[in-house]
Amino acid sequence: MDCIKFTVYGEPVAQGRPRGSIRNGKVHMRDPAKSKYFKQYVALVASQHRPETIITGPVSMDVKVYRPMPKSVSNSKKKKEKAEKGLLRPTTKPDVDNYVKGVKDALNHLIYKDDSQVVDLKVSKFYSEEPRVEVMIREVSA
Repeated sequence: MDCIKFTVYGEPVAQGRPRGSIRNGKVHMRDPAKSKYFKQYVALVASQHRPETIITGPVSMDVKVYRPMPKSVSNSKKKKEKAEKGLLRPTTKPDVDNYVKGVKDALNHLIYKDDSQVVDLKVSKFYSEEPRVEVMIREVSA
């Protein structure tokens, strides 16, 4: 299998903390609305690139998160140039692992059976005038 590549346009959303409530004596956990809708959007975009058969073996994943530029960067020509070249990178929250959690969850039962199959993962954060998440998935051969 070749690699699966797709881009999710729009501002990336980090996976939020699940919220719990008690109904009828049972604990119910749910994703925050923003995380839930972002996962649905990722799944929609990924569904256009799904393989004929779901991947059941180990996979490698490369995720690039392009966050919107803060005003402190976009108002400075030098900083903006550096950011567009990837020389100025976001070092603020949210963490890269919170971005990738939502993406991995969204691909369960769509691209691969379960996100536990991801054995190799690279996640990078950048600034961009065009916020997006770029995803590349490859089957790992034995």
